[in-house]
This record gives sequence, structure tokens and C-alpha cells, in this order.
Amino acid sequence: MADQLLAAVRVIDLSGGVSDTVTRLLADLGADVVKVEPPGGSPARHEPPTLAGASIPFAVHNANKRSVVLDSRNDDDRRSFVQFVGGADIVVDAADQAAAFGTSAAELVDCYPHLVVLSITDFGATGPRASWRATDPVLFAMSGALSRSGPTVGTPVLPPDGIASATAAVQAAWAVLVAYYDRLRCGTGDYIDFSRFDAVVMALDPAFGAHGQATAGQRTSAWRGRPKNQDPYPICPCRDGYVRLCVMAPRQWRGLRRWLGEPEEFQDPRYDTLGARFAAWPQISVLVDALFADKTMKELVAEGQAHGVPISAVLTPSRILASEHFQAVGAITNAELVPGVRTDVPTGYFVVDDERCGFRTPAPPAGADEPRWLADPVTATPSGGAGEYPFKDLRILDLGVIVAGGELSRLYGDLGAQVIKVESATYPDGLRQSRVGAVMSESFAWTHRNHLALGLDLRSEQGKEIFGRLVAEADAVFANFKPGTLTSLGFSFENLREINPRIVLAGSSAFGNRGPWSRRMGYGPLVRATTGVTSLWTSEEASAEAHAAGARHAFYDATTIFPDHIVGRVTAIAALAALIRRDRTGDPAHVHISQAEVVVNQLDTLYVTQAALGAGAAVCDDTSVHAVYPCAGDDEWCVISICSDSEWRCLTVLFERPELADDPRFAIGQERTAHRAELVRLVAAWTRTRTTAQAAEALQAAGIAAGPMNRPPDVLADPQLVERKLLSDMVHPLVERPLPAETGPAPFRHIPPAPQRPAPLPGQDTRELCRKLLGLSTEEIDRLIADRVLFAAADST
Repeated sequence: MADQLLAAVRVIDLSGGVSDTVTRLLADLGADVVKVEPPGGSPARHEPPTLAGASIPFAVHNANKRSVVLDSRNDDDRRSFVQFVGGADIVVDAADQAAAFGTSAAELVDCYPHLVVLSITDFGATGPRASWRATDPVLFAMSGALSRSGPTVGTPVLPPDGIASATAAVQAAWAVLVAYYDRLRCGTGDYIDFSRFDAVVMALDPAFGAHGQATAGQRTSAWRGRPKNQDPYPICPCRDGYVRLCVMAPRQWRGLRRWLGEPEEFQDPRYDTLGARFAAWPQISVLVDALFADKTMKELVAEGQAHGVPISAVLTPSRILASEHFQAVGAITNAELVPGVRTDVPTGYFVVDDERCGFRTPAPPAGADEPRWLADPVTATPSGGAGEYPFKDLRILDLGVIVAGGELSRLYGDLGAQVIKVESATYPDGLRQSRVGAVMSESFAWTHRNHLALGLDLRSEQGKEIFGRLVAEADAVFANFKPGTLTSLGFSFENLREINPRIVLAGSSAFGNRGPWSRRMGYGPLVRATTGVTSLWTSEEASAEAHAAGARHAFYDATTIFPDHIVGRVTAIAALAALIRRDRTGDPAHVHISQAEVVVNQLDTLYVTQAALGAGAAVCDDTSVHAVYPCAGDDEWCVISICSDSEWRCLTVLFERPELADDPRFAIGQERTAHRAELVRLVAAWTRTRTTAQAAEALQAAGIAAGPMNRPPDVLADPQLVERKLLSDMVHPLVERPLPAETGPAPFRHIPPAPQRPAPLPGQDTRELCRKLLGLSTEEIDRLIADRVLFAAADST
């Protein structure tokens, strides 16, 4: 069964709240996940938003699990806990819940050396900010994402709430599964001191990581301004809303030009380049606006697709849940999420062997199960020792491109896999485009370190034969072509497994490989627009300021790379689960991830809440107030989250305004939400007199989640990240300065930091790979290069 990739993996879930998603991901893939709760159940069962009195996030993120109630004050239950842990493979502990049973996450690993323990905190167990608290908005601010979101002046725009926590959960699931794979390889478990802040810095919109194709050639600088956030992927008004264009390739520009009636002033070939089109967009947009004004979103999407122009409607979340595509592919499930109430629920991230691995059973009642395991543990004969790279024996053939494809293969290369990037001379990876005068872009250097480069024409018969020989000895093939491309080349999953019965094929595409939208041209910005994220990526302040400034619209997601980095990690998780099953059973697997479904599952609480409201259900919403506040200095901002009445009272003490604690406008959550604008003005009067650091430190000391808006230089100098060695300088001979690069998915005890072999030039390793892996002679290689079946870098020998 596709949903049994992790069958017999035993997981104890000691998490709660935002960390529940980590084990939901493992449960979706077939792991036996048992949630250990105190008498009365986890407090997270009542966290808002609630549906019929039950927490929506708890219900969604604890599906497919079992529940055991153990009382840490009861001696028998404490003994049961210790015995239960001894039979587990993985323990996920959030905020040191193990302490209630008289132990700690680190001590569990010392007691049970086979165990993999993931300890999740907001900022990590070590470092000067280990005691700080974070919400999604705080993580957006401190990770650098907020500084690239919003207008060039005025209040920055917080991304939709939920994305940061979901991103951290995906990174955590990847880290714990890597450690489990390593345990199978060497017999030794691991302890992972996991920081949600670290994860969001690495995996959401990394300041030091691959950028989108439109900005891949730009230099990461110390500039502290805010970027133009509406030009790279323009949003244009039409009769019934907005549409977004994502014109990247010259052929796409020519399609748009034909659609515009071949305007004479834009016939110059220089407009084939992105830079020239961006510079001329104010003039081009006049023609586009005139063409689009009287057409509907649906008409424009159809016409654009017919002209070969990547385009999408800017939809609301409710539209995607009801879309023909999501319904056709089973991405939405109508389920009894809480007793007596049915609603639409995103099914999950994973599709394996054309079967959906996701929502099967609702979250169980507290204590519905006994503390016992459903299956015997997996036994494996160790093939190596602790302290080695866990993927050192894996060979990956990488056909991936741009960010989502590049990130997938990098994650494996950073953990020791031999990753062979297979490239065509005719269609190089879009991340290779660099600044004028530069040989390699920083984005490519980050994303393709630890790779080997093979120049190969997969469209030629001899190229196909060579690729087939490589497949026969590989562990996995990674690709993120448009659905149908691999099949048209003769390498469908059926063909690949005929060549290699143990192969894993893993990839992603904009809307998945099935359904009515599967053949649509898709980039991340179009996926965000279609799924409703673009329409959510705004704020009351930004909308008012944009209107006053005459901006075309108030949407500010143009400079984010969401969901590309996360798609790479979700695909990596599915691929690793498939490799774990392959090693256990010998079975091959095909995993495919839809970027659009990743977006919806990242924001599952929001989408389920809107679906329930749309169906007329009674929902009690979250009344937390998250806002961006001005601080002392030029364009300096901080984020403050007020999540409870007690936090508001603490805030009034900090402000030395105790009379506001019982002010009827602010005393309770509903009133704070209703009087949000007044509250923001009041708090801003305090923040304006302090630097971002002073404000954040004072608020955190008072127990209130807050953080400064960091720019890239601030992220690099952040004392918490420096202490935890999240980044280290990577040197590339073709890049003029060292690049800060992540050292690994998380701090492990036994897995070393990522190697830093420089990213290759196109075809740099062609000759060596053909000699070593295929046994070709120099004469044969020269002939294949002359016939343009292979290509090699000019200086390779």
C-alpha cells in the first residue's frame, strides 16, 4: 500500500500545538504514531480556532494517529512510559514534555541508544535566545522574510499566518527521518536539538539560498532597503478581479507579444531578456491593462494558455477548495473532522504510486488506545558506522531544475549522496543565469554544491541508452518537468522500473501529474495566485497605503519563493520514505508532489476554517493580535504577538499603563480584535522610542513573543544563529566572495555538517563519469561529444 512506506516505524508524539504537524507527516506515510497525552487530553485540543468546541488545528494535525493517556504523577504510568519509549524508533518532544516523566529528550537517547529523539523548541536549547518565544509573525520578522514583503516604504506586510510553523514542521520531519535512515544504516540513534527559528531561516525564504528564476542572477548584498514587490511577476486588473503573469522565457514573451497584437515598439530582440522587460514594464503594462480590462479571469487564463503565456487568476482560498481540479484529484476530503461535524479538509501532501497518502482517520479521542505497538519493529543489518554521512551509498540522477528541483537534490548531496546533475546543452537550468560578467550565479552555487555535472542529450537515441545504463545502477531519479515530459522521453516510471526494479522516481510539478490543471504552465507565483495565497498576502495597512500611493493592487508576494523550498523538502521526505520501504521490501516507488497542494496543506487550518464557515458551521476564531510596529531609526520595525488576556496585562505593566489592563476596548481578545487599529496606535507610541533590539528584548523578558524585522545582514549576524552555527562560509572559485551556506538540516549528534564541494560548470564531470560509471574509452567519449550526444566543460579532461 502506498500509505505504508513507513510501516512498522514506531513514533511517540509528545508534541502539542504547532509541532503536531511533524508526526502527522510521518503518520500519513504509514508510521504508527501514538500521541501521549495527560489526563483530560492535550491542552492543544482547545486551541482556537475551534469548531463545535474542538480545536481545528488539533483535529487536522492529529489525524491518522492513536492516543494514549498517561499520568506522569502515577508511578505505574511512569513505568509504562519508560517501557513504551524503549520500544519506539522515534520520539518527537516539543517544549520538553518528557520532563513531566522525570527525564529529558537528551536523556532518552542516552538511555536507549537506538532511539531517534527530536526535541522541538522555538529557538533551540542553546544560545542567548533559547528562552525566547515565537509565533509565525515573529518567525517571519526574524528570518528576513518580512523585510521582503510589502511596499518599498510604509508598513511591511506579514505573510499569511501558518506558513512559518508548517515550514518548520516539514524541516523537522525531514531531519528526524534522516536520523532514522541513519539509524537503519549504522544501528545508532540520534538526538536533534531542533529550532523552529533555524528551520524557517533555512527553508521558507532563505536570505542565503536559491532565489527565484527572475532574481537568480542578482547578488545578495548588505543593502538595507526594501525591494520593489510588484514588478517581477505582475498582477493586472481585469473585469472581475486580477490575473498574474509569469513571463520568463523568450518564447513566453513572444507569446505575450502576439497576444498584444505584435506592438511595433517592442519588437527589438533585447526584450527577450528579463531585465529589459522588467525595465520596460510600465510601458508594456499599459498595453496589457487595455487588453485585459474587459475580460474575465477565466477568459484571460484560457487565452493566455492558448498563446503559451504563463498566467493564472488571483483566486480566494474558498475558490480553490471548490475547484474542479482539487475535487478531481482527491486533494480535498469531506470528513467528520470533529464528532458530529463534517467539513472539507486538505487530504495531505503525498501521492505515491498514483495513490494519495493522507487523511484516513480523524484525530482520536484522548486515551482511545493502549500503550502498545501495532507491528514488530524493523530490523536492519548495519552497513556502516556512526559519524558518517547517512546517504554515502546512494546515487541520485538529478533532472531537477530551478529551486524546487535543485533544493531536492541538494538536500541529498548535503548528506553524502552522489548526485549527478544531468543537463542538456540546449536547455540549461534556469538558475544558471548570472549577472553580466559572472560565470556562475550565487543561487546555482548554493543549490548545486556537492553535485557532479553530466552533459547529456536525452532526446537522442544514444543519450537515452546512456541514461538507461545509469538508471540501472542508481537508487533514485529526481525530476520536476511538466507532467508527461519524462514519458515523452521514454522514461516513464514503468520504463524506469523495467530497467531497475528497485528505482525510486521522485518529483514535483505545479498542479500535480493528474487532473484538469496538470498540464498548465506553472511557476511558484502562479501557484500562489491560483491557490489563494496571493489574495491573503496583504494587510489593512498595506491596502490603505497602496491605494493612497496609487499602486496597482495591494498584494505583496512577488519576492517570496514560497513554496519552492518547501516543495523540495516535502518531495525529499516522500523520496526518503520510499527508499526506506525499498530497502525493507525491495519495492520501487513513484512519488509526486503538487506545489499547489503543498500550499493548501501549509495553510490547512485557514482553509478548513473558511470551509467550515462557508458551510454555516459555528467557528470560534483565534483572537490573537499580530502586528508590525515602527521602531526608532529609519525604516526599522518589530513584530509583537498578543495572544492572551494575561499577555495583554503583562504588556500594560511593561508600558507603565496599568489602567489599560481593564480597558473595555482591550481587556479580552474579542475586543482587542475589534479595536485593533487603536491598539496598534497605542503600542506604536511605545515602540517608536526604542530600537528593534530594545523592544524585542523587553517584550520577551515580559513573556510576550516579539522580534525585530531582520534584513539579510541582520540574519547573518543574529546572535542565536551564530551561536548555533547555522551557517558557514562556502567558497566557490567562480564566485567572487564567500557565500554563507547552511551546515545541515538540524544539529545532530552523529551526522557531520554538510560538505561544501563547489557547484559544477555544465558538463564539468562528463568525461570522468563516462569513464568510471560507464566504462567508456576516451575515443568513445570524444565521438559522443562530437555527435552532440554528450557535452563537456571546455577545460575538463
